[in-house]
Amino acid sequence: MNSKNRSSFLTPQSMLKKSILALAISAICIPAQAAKVQLRIMETTDIHVNIVDYDYYRDKSSNTLGLSKTATLIKAARAEVKNSLLFDNGDLIQGNPLGDYIAKEQGLADGQIHPVFKAMNTLNYDAANLGNHEFNYGLEFLKNAISGANFPYVSANTYVYDGDSDDSNDQNYFTPYQILERELTAEDGSKVQMKVGVIGFVPPQITQWDKVNLDGKLIAHDIVADAKKFIPMMRSEGADIVVVIPHSGIGKLDAGQLAENSTLALSKIPGIDAILFGHSHQPFPSDKYAQVAGADIAKGTLNGVPSVMPGFWGSHLGLVDLQLEVIDGKWKVLDGQGSLRAIYKRDGRKKIPLVEADPVIASVVAKEHQATIDYMNKGVGTTTAPIHSYFSLVQDDPSVQIVTNAQKRYVEKLIQGTEYDGIPVLSAGAPFKAGGRGGADYYTNISAGKIALKNVADLYIYPNTLRAVLLNGAQVREWLEMSMGAFNTIKANTSEEQPLLNPQFPSYNFDIIDGVSFKVDLSQAARYAKDGSKVSDTRRIINLQYQGIAVQEDQTFIVATNNYRASGGGNFPALDGSNIIISAPDENRTVLANDIFALKTIDPSADKNWSFSAIENVNVTFESSPNARSAITADMPISYVGEAKDGFAKYRLSLQN
Repeated sequence: MNSKNRSSFLTPQSMLKKSILALAISAICIPAQAAKVQLRIMETTDIHVNIVDYDYYRDKSSNTLGLSKTATLIKAARAEVKNSLLFDNGDLIQGNPLGDYIAKEQGLADGQIHPVFKAMNTLNYDAANLGNHEFNYGLEFLKNAISGANFPYVSANTYVYDGDSDDSNDQNYFTPYQILERELTAEDGSKVQMKVGVIGFVPPQITQWDKVNLDGKLIAHDIVADAKKFIPMMRSEGADIVVVIPHSGIGKLDAGQLAENSTLALSKIPGIDAILFGHSHQPFPSDKYAQVAGADIAKGTLNGVPSVMPGFWGSHLGLVDLQLEVIDGKWKVLDGQGSLRAIYKRDGRKKIPLVEADPVIASVVAKEHQATIDYMNKGVGTTTAPIHSYFSLVQDDPSVQIVTNAQKRYVEKLIQGTEYDGIPVLSAGAPFKAGGRGGADYYTNISAGKIALKNVADLYIYPNTLRAVLLNGAQVREWLEMSMGAFNTIKANTSEEQPLLNPQFPSYNFDIIDGVSFKVDLSQAARYAKDGSKVSDTRRIINLQYQGIAVQEDQTFIVATNNYRASGGGNFPALDGSNIIISAPDENRTVLANDIFALKTIDPSADKNWSFSAIENVNVTFESSPNARSAITADMPISYVGEAKDGFAKYRLSLQN
C-alpha cells in the first residue's frame, strides 16, 4: 500500500505533538506581503465505477454517465485558472458490472491497479474520501484497491474496533485528514505557499449496512462531532484553508447523533472554507434545494460556505471558486462560489451530450472494459416473456417476483432436515431500478428470449448476500407497513390530481413479501416515516393472508432477504440482525442466476399477491419511463397521460374495483 494512503493509527497524544510542531513552523508559509489568489477546487462523487461512457446493462454507449466525460470537463476547468485542486468523494469502486467483475471475477493481485485508479491517476487527483459503498467488498479488497491511487485517502470518522465502550481511546482506521502543501500563483504572478487541509467523512451507517464485512473490525463515529474535533487540529497544524468532503447528503441543521446526512449541520461549524458533498445523487446547487434554509442556490453556498454536490455517475463536475488574500499574516477567504458543469442536457426526451469523452480514460481501462462486456454477455437461461420494472411500484411485478422466487427456493433447500424444516418460507424483494433519482432511463427492460449475466445484474444491482430471518406474523405485517411508506395518502371523491408515489421514499426500500397475500389501503396515512419511526396508529395492510387464511400475530415465518435489510438497512421494524437464522455465502444475484440456470426457461409472471383497495372517484397519477407506454396491457388499470419533467412520462392509475 502506498505510504501516503496507508491506514493511520494516530493517538491523541501524537496528534497534539504534531499540532504544536506545525504551529511553530506554520508562519514561514505565509507570504510576507499581501497576496491575492484565485483557487478553483473541483469535485467528482458517486462515480460507482462508471469510468467510461458505457451502459453495461444495455450494452451500448451512454451520453449521461462516465468519468471519461467528466474528465473533459476537468481538463477544461483546470486550463481556465492558474490554481486548482481535484478531489473525489467516494462511492467509487462499487456500483456497476465493471466493479463486480474486478472484485468478484478477476480479483486484484498485490500490486495490481484497479481500473478506477488507472483512470483517476491520469487526472492528477489531489485527495479522495471514502463512500459507504467502498466497504461492500470487504476491508482487504478496499485497502488493496486504494493502494493503487497516486493520491491520499482520508476518512475521519472510521475507527478500529477495540471492543470497549470508550470512544475517547479509539484509533482512526484510515488517515482522518491531510494537510496538502501547494505552491500557488498569485494574481500578480508571484509564487506563494499554501497549506490546504482536507478531511473526509462517511455515513456512520456503514457498520449496519456492511455488518458482514465490518463487524468486529471497524466502527464509525458521528460526522459532526468528529468535524468539531479534527478541524481545530487541522488549523493548529497550519492549514490555511479547510476543505471538508462528507459523503453525506444535506440533511437537517439539527440532524442528531450518527445522522446519515449531515452536510447542512457541518456548514455551521467554524473553520470550514469549502464543502464537497455527495451520497444523495443530487446536484447542488439546483432548484431542488431552493427552499432549504441556509441554502443559496445562486451563490452555491450553505450557510455562507461554498458547497457543491455534483450528481452521480460522472454526470457533473463540482466547482468551488475561492478568492483568497493574506490579511494580518493569515489567509482569508474573501468570497466563494459553488457551481456545477454537466456532461449532458435534456431537450424534451432527448439527452444532448455537452462534451466528448476523453479518449485517454477509455484507453487505460480498455482491457477491463472489454472483459466486463464479454463476461456480462454470458447466457444463463431463457425467459418466455419480457421482464421490465416500469410498473414495479404500482402493481405486483415480474422483475421482483423472479428474484423472490429464487430466494424462496434457495432457503427452502437450506432448511431441509434442520430445526427450521416445515416453517413457511416467505421471500422479500424490492425494485432496484425504478426511475427515481436514477432518472427516466433507470428501469429494467429485458426482451423475451436469452437471459445473460448482464440481465441478472440488471435485476439485482447490489452485491448483497442472502440472509433469512425468523419472524412472527405481527413482524411480517409491520415490515410491509414500513414498505407502504412509498405511497402518499389518497383522498376519496375528488377530481384533484393526486400523485401516488412519495418521492422521498427510495424504491429499494419498497419490499414486497411474496408467500403472503394482502391489500393496501391508500386512504390511510403511512404508519412509519422513512427513518423507521412510527408516526401513525393507522394501518395500510389489510387482509394479510397465508395460503388463504388470515395471518396470526404469533404465527412463525422464515423470510428470505439480503444482508442489508436483515442487519437493519432501511430502518425496518424488527430487523436489526438479531433474528438472522441463515447467513448464506452466496450473493442474491448469484442465487438468481443459478436458479435461472437450473430452470433453463422461466415464465416471469407475477402471482398478483398484492393490490390496492378500491377508492372511488379519484385522479391518481404516477411517473415512469416514456417507454412504459408500450408495455401497458388491456388487463392493467393504467393509462398514459402525457409527458412529465426530466424525461419522465405521467400515467394514471385506476383504483376502482
